[in-house]
This record gives sequence, C-alpha cells and structure tokens, in this order.
Amino acid sequence: MPNTPDTGNTAWLMASTAMVLLMTPGLAFFYGGMVKTKHVLVMLKMSFVCLALVTMLWLAVGYSLAFGKDVGGLGLIGTPAHWMMHDIGMASLSGSIPTVIFSAFQMAFAIITVALISGSIAGRATMRGWLWFVVAWTLFVYVPMAHWVFAPDGWITAHLGALDFAGGLPVEINSGAAGLAVAIVVRKRKDFERETIRPHNLPLVVVGLALLWFGWFGFNAGSALQTGGTAPMAFLNTQLAACGAMVGWPLIEKWRLGHVEMLGVASAAVAGMVAITPACGEVSPVGALVIGFVAGVVCAFAINLKYKLRYDDTLDVVGVHGWGGIVGVLGIGLFATFQMSGKKGLFYGGGVDLLWRQAVGVVVCAAFSFGVTWLIAQVIEKTVGFRAAEEYEHVPGAEEEQAYDDETIAEIRRRLTAARVPVSVGAGAAKDGVQAGSATVDAELLAELRQVLERREQEK
Repeated sequence: MPNTPDTGNTAWLMASTAMVLLMTPGLAFFYGGMVKTKHVLVMLKMSFVCLALVTMLWLAVGYSLAFGKDVGGLGLIGTPAHWMMHDIGMASLSGSIPTVIFSAFQMAFAIITVALISGSIAGRATMRGWLWFVVAWTLFVYVPMAHWVFAPDGWITAHLGALDFAGGLPVEINSGAAGLAVAIVVRKRKDFERETIRPHNLPLVVVGLALLWFGWFGFNAGSALQTGGTAPMAFLNTQLAACGAMVGWPLIEKWRLGHVEMLGVASAAVAGMVAITPACGEVSPVGALVIGFVAGVVCAFAINLKYKLRYDDTLDVVGVHGWGGIVGVLGIGLFATFQMSGKKGLFYGGGVDLLWRQAVGVVVCAAFSFGVTWLIAQVIEKTVGFRAAEEYEHVPGAEEEQAYDDETIAEIRRRLTAARVPVSVGAGAAKDGVQAGSATVDAELLAELRQVLERREQEK
C-alpha cells in the first residue's frame, strides 16, 4: 500500500465527489418539476434536508459502520471504532486516496439514495415524518447494505461473490424496494388511479435531468477510485446506456400512446443510467448499450404496474430505480466480460455461475430493504405521523410556503366571485333585447372564468 496519496486519483475523486453531491440538488429540481405547484417547495426541501442530516450521520457513525473493520467476520456491519472519524487524519489512506475524501465520496452516495425515496410519497408525506425517516433509514438500511456491497469484507462482495461496480444494489434496488414499502405505509391518494399528476414545470424537470446526467459520470466513473483502469470505460458506458434507454422507452411510449412525451424521454435517460450503475465497470460498450435499451423497455412497462397492483408510487421510484436496478444487476450475469470484470457472464462463456449470484443479491437486498423500511415507516406513522392529513388542500406539513406568486389569480377570483351582472327581464326586456343578450353572454363568460380558476386551483 502506498505511503503517499496518488495526486491524480485524489483529484479525480474530489471532482467526482462534487459531481455526485450536485446530483441531490439535481434530483430536487427533477422531482420538483414533476409535482403539483403547491408541492414543489416541499419536494425541494425533502432533498436538501438529506444533504444536512446524512452528512452529520455519516460523520458520527455512518462511515465507520459501513467501511470499518467487519464485526464477527460475517460481512454484515462494520465496527463503530471510527465514529466522528476517530483515528482518521490527513495521512490516512484508502488505497491511493486520502480516507477523508473517500469517506466524502461514499457520503454523497448515502445522501442521494435516501433522497430518491421521497419521490414515492411526493405530495402526501409530512415533513416531520420525513425527517425522522431520513435518520432511521440511513442508519438501519443504507449503512448495512453499503457494508455488504462496498466494503471489501462485505458478505455480497467477499462471500457471495456478486458484482456491483457503483451501487445497483445499495442505491438503486435499495431505494426502489424502500420506495415501495413507504408508499404502502403512507397509503395511496384516494383518486390516484383516476387522476395522473401532470408535471407543473417540465423545463425544471429537464434542468434536474441535466444535473443528474452530469453527476452520474462522477457516480459511475468515480467508483473506479482511479483515473485509469475501468474508469474511462465506465464513463463511456454511462453515456451509452442512457442513450440506449432513450430509444427503448420512447418506442414503447409511441406504441402505447401514439406519441412520445418529454417526461418519458427524461425518465428514460434516468432509467438507462440506473441500469448501468452496477454494470458500468463490468461490461463492454455493446453490453452497456443493450442493458440501457432493455432498461428503457422494462421501465416503460414497469411504471404502470402501480395501477394494477394498487400502490401509489407517485414519481415512479419503484418503476425506474427498482426495476432499472434489477435489469442492471442481472445484466452483469449476462454481459460481464473477463477483460472488464475478471469474470464471464452467460453470453461470454461463463455459464450461469455469475448470474445466480447476481440474482441472489437482488432478492436478498430487495427483501431486506422492503422489510426494514416497512417497519421504520410504520413506527413513524404510529408515533409522529407520516401521512399528510390533507394532501390536496394544503401543503404537507401544514406549511403554506408557495413557490410562485398567485396574487393576481387570487385577485381575479375574488372579483369574479363578487361580480353581479344585471339581466333585463319583463316588458322592458323585449325593447332592450340587445342589452339583455349582452348581459347573458357576460354572465356566461363570468361563469366559465370561475370554472377555469376552480380547475386551476384543483390542479395546483
């Protein structure tokens, strides 16, 4: 092990850490543009609060439990010996990189993983319940699973022998399974099967996608922990998979709806990058393109399962991150090449040996995440409350903070309500027929304007 850090590797990981941290504000914009107007600020806060809380948790015990020496040799959890970064200083190294920046890089993963889950309960969760959830879920779900996959002595890495280059199990499948559990506990909107939430600001969604896309290169290529090796290929594979999904998903959308929507294109890009996350350093460019395309097709169908199975995954966290992650993790068992990963997938002469290991990892991680998340969400719902009481009439958490100035619309509404247009009746009406007709038209116009404003209020 080197006594001094590699400056090139260190610089790349510092840049990658900043890129991954930027993904959380990007996610806030992505989710914020997809919800109703009255919920946009709450969605922004649900992501940004993760930056603060998870950072402090990671400093306190998160890093030590995830990456400390394994307790008992079972690969389940690390020792808390490095709490508050105890015994870790400027000279401490993780490979050729200072431990402090390695810790910060992994911290950025933890932050965005819990933030992803907020999309499953958008518009119907209290901020109070969400704060408690972020703390409990990070400690009891994310941290153990990060040790299983990312730590050298974790059971999935060291004992099962499954591959996951950048977090398909602890980030993507984990957030998808957790999103399903919390969506069930918080309960569905009473009309979610009849009324689809229309994004209030698609340009904001695309801005969020752009930030996520940029950060994902640091997420995936940064996971190589060096500038050479598999990092360049992981970078290229990320782009290929995103573009492959942007072909697969729109084809399904065109076939089913007769047209392609911008929201579908944006979701497709995310699905492709989700799927390639575990596989980006394990497969060839051709494999990456195929995985991305398949993920686009699978996720385009998966987002509609919530209507058949009757769970309210508001912004399709389960459909995109859960199913996309499954495609990527299993894709390793099919497309892994010896040149990239040191192991062979089914299509490269490796048989089913790697594929079954990948499948076991998927099942165990999804089951653990769903079960523990369900328990955490149930406790929060029974104690401090998790479900917002009036998800349509008020902003969750009883917060009346608004993202846009609606004073002009409110003033028009007040004036229309107070307006009274006289209509001529009786003997004089025949003589003044034109005036009466005009008054009738005015009254009908006022009624129509009232309906427009009432509809606007309902859709906010």
